[in-house]
Amino acid sequence: MTTNNFLDEATARGFVFQCTDTDAVRAAMQAGPITAYIGFDCTADSLHVGSLVQIMILRLLQKHGHKPVVLLGGGTTRIGDPSGKDESRQMLTDETIATNMVGIRRCFTPFLRFGDAPSDAMLANNADWLDSLSYIGLLRDVGSHFTINRMLSFDSVKLRLDREQPLTFLEFNYMILQSYDFRELSRRHGVTLQIGGSDQWGNIVAGMELTRRTDAKSVYGLTTPLITTASGGKMGKTAQGAIWLTVDRLSAYDYWQFWRNTEDGDVGRFLRLFTDLPLSEIARLEALGGAEINEAKKILATEATSLAHGPELAAIAAETARRAFEEGEAAASLPTVIVPAADLEDGIPAFRLFTLAGLATSNAEARRLIRGGGARVNDVAVTDEGQSIGSDLLRDGAIKLSAGRKQHRLIKVE
Repeated sequence: MTTNNFLDEATARGFVFQCTDTDAVRAAMQAGPITAYIGFDCTADSLHVGSLVQIMILRLLQKHGHKPVVLLGGGTTRIGDPSGKDESRQMLTDETIATNMVGIRRCFTPFLRFGDAPSDAMLANNADWLDSLSYIGLLRDVGSHFTINRMLSFDSVKLRLDREQPLTFLEFNYMILQSYDFRELSRRHGVTLQIGGSDQWGNIVAGMELTRRTDAKSVYGLTTPLITTASGGKMGKTAQGAIWLTVDRLSAYDYWQFWRNTEDGDVGRFLRLFTDLPLSEIARLEALGGAEINEAKKILATEATSLAHGPELAAIAAETARRAFEEGEAAASLPTVIVPAADLEDGIPAFRLFTLAGLATSNAEARRLIRGGGARVNDVAVTDEGQSIGSDLLRDGAIKLSAGRKQHRLIKVE
């Protein structure tokens, strides 16, 4: 794969929102492999699909022969990025950040090839240089290149102030530290390109300017678009919570189901962003109409799950879904919820059980689901929201609950 095709394919797949100098980036890539980075703060012990665009563009970068750097924010997580936030983040302890960092590392190994070859990915931790900074030294070396006027003009700061939400002095420094990261990675590892979400534009530009002023070196920035669904919702947010990338936080089956439930209008776009399928094949799939679009959704689900969890778990998830949905079987590998045997002996009201199973976010939503005819127990419609569900409904040791046609759970006792 030639190194100068990255921008063409990234654009065709929908990864590119803004680029500081497309011609210069293209020229740098034509001259040979470059090194690019994306930063990830360690606010949880896993990433979710909201970070998947960033991971996939690093994967594409590596596919074209360039070197991706994953920068973990062991230092910046202590502050919290104010970009796109109305409130300050909760302060995390150093111990929690360290634990989260270990968990987040696992998210990248299925998608990127790590090692010592020129285009192999590498991990870096900005605590390695931020922890040793002295305050006065930072002010003299870096702070003198930032004006308050300029910082206030960037969206990451401006939007918070426009909404009359507090912005702490601690958060105000985030832009300076991210800029320092860019310069440090340029010096240590020859990084010439920073990639980030569209809300990171101001931080990226600030890092470019710092590197140019202090090191007389040209570096570049590229941002990816904010991904929303065709109906305007936020990507990866469901009634059951975030769609995590690690199997201990979300089963491969539920991950497969998330992609299978993609809206019709998103199928082509998500195939381009979240799979490695050729663009010609994606064009064929997104042109399918009527019921055939469901076949494209299954391909999307299997391809995306294969990347995150491996082909074997993806195939199991697809087969489980086929048996559960197309043959009506209560497959043993469906997501399982354990309830105390005594509770089931006494009987649990149907609306409560659907809430406990995660098929509704509240008792009120569960009642509405049942009243609307969307709830089934062992494939039989539930008409009474207060119906008692007891152990007499166990079939092969489990009770199958269904919300609509696509969401299923097994209730087992302990």
